[in-house]
Amino acid sequence: MASPPNFHYFGYSSSYFLFENRNFQKIWSKTSKSTITYESGKVYFENYQNCYSCIQAEPHSLYKMPKRSKHEKIQDALLCQSPLDTTLPSASDHTPSLLALTANNWLYRISANTGKELQRVYLSPRFQFRYLGWDVSQETFYIKSLQKKETPLERQAGISQSTVMHLAVFHVFPLQIVGILEINKKVFGSGVTDVVLSQGVLAVSHSNKSVKLYSFEHIIQKYLTEKLTLGQQSALLEGKTVGDAPFGIPVNIQIPDCPPVLFEVSCSNNGVQIGGFPWHYIYTPPHKTHRGTHHICSLQDHSMAINGIQNMNCCALESDGIFFHPDDSGRIIHVGPTTIKVLKILGEINSSLPSEVSEDFSMATHRNAPTPEVTVTSSGRTVKRRFHQLDDDPGQEAFRVVEYEDELDLLAVVMTDGVEEEGRAHVLLHDNQTGRLLRKIDLVESWDETYQHQLFFDKDTIVHIEQKNSNFCCHVYKLRTISK
Repeated sequence: MASPPNFHYFGYSSSYFLFENRNFQKIWSKTSKSTITYESGKVYFENYQNCYSCIQAEPHSLYKMPKRSKHEKIQDALLCQSPLDTTLPSASDHTPSLLALTANNWLYRISANTGKELQRVYLSPRFQFRYLGWDVSQETFYIKSLQKKETPLERQAGISQSTVMHLAVFHVFPLQIVGILEINKKVFGSGVTDVVLSQGVLAVSHSNKSVKLYSFEHIIQKYLTEKLTLGQQSALLEGKTVGDAPFGIPVNIQIPDCPPVLFEVSCSNNGVQIGGFPWHYIYTPPHKTHRGTHHICSLQDHSMAINGIQNMNCCALESDGIFFHPDDSGRIIHVGPTTIKVLKILGEINSSLPSEVSEDFSMATHRNAPTPEVTVTSSGRTVKRRFHQLDDDPGQEAFRVVEYEDELDLLAVVMTDGVEEEGRAHVLLHDNQTGRLLRKIDLVESWDETYQHQLFFDKDTIVHIEQKNSNFCCHVYKLRTISK
């Protein structure tokens, strides 16, 4: 992120946390009736209208935007950092900004430092756009519309609704439209349930548990009917201006037939992840016998890696999670309530030998001795316990969250211990290369697992956001030098 003018950037290394006279202290809390969001040193309240900065010694109000009407309510947002190595057409293009999608179909570019509007684009009078997502982080994003549902009158008349949804795709620096495309049942299949765009790949999920991947670059090259420019006239709008109300942006990517399928797999919950080196994918087959397992296969020939079936064999309310490591090392993080494993893939591109999954390092909780299955009362009566204790039982140590801090190359792991009735949480800082525990930080507030929690570790700052019923609370910790 670009440093603001007259601001001296002070970098941290992981060794900075090892000094005994430095520790994280809770310095600030704030509650809200609406969702609280944290990203890149900023905490957003009231649907992104109220912003606090956490970069300085203590959080302070950065800006508060005027109250919006229900029709102008911000539905979703993405934070854009300014590029350091690119010269852009105008000075405002370099400003870190919040891309905000409103209920009445406007896309706003808002200064992340002042809350002032930098740019606005009207999307469409016909499609109700609702969700924002990154295709390529800080480069290309997409806006997804609500799914079109058949009305009772259409069903009664036997009219089939072939349109599922629409996607609008943009470049961010500067903000520029790539195009809008329709996801249609006649083209992509009648069972389409969802669509996402990631790393230039259009992923289409189907009701039969299959996921099909398509090249978005191929779609643009073959099906783009007109290159659009925001603020310029378009033939598809009969000479009207692109991005102006009430015309919006026309559908300029027309797909009459199904593009070539790059990859297809059947998986539980339509979940497939691609990553690693060489390329692999992780999925859970949709059959009951494979429930709780994660299969790691080569993308090149779909062969299963040696040790490619990972199973925590845990008995818990929440299932274990597995994902490719965000540090771009190609490793895999597998998180369960009692164990965290960092796995690596051993293999060569275009090799005839299968790849192999091996453990790089792991972390484990300290568990109390399990309660005996059978106990004997004082009278000599044998009593058999009817229920097994869960691995994520609140009375035992359990892992809850794993976060990666890229600048420090540290893993932040939230562990609850169940020592007190309220439940206490600790943040464990581990070296990302070896797994060695460097620091343990005690959170002041209780951690009740019946509520939702998020934790963010950002250099010298820890942010804990919790939801209790309809109330939200944000707790901020800062690294401090403790005077003796």
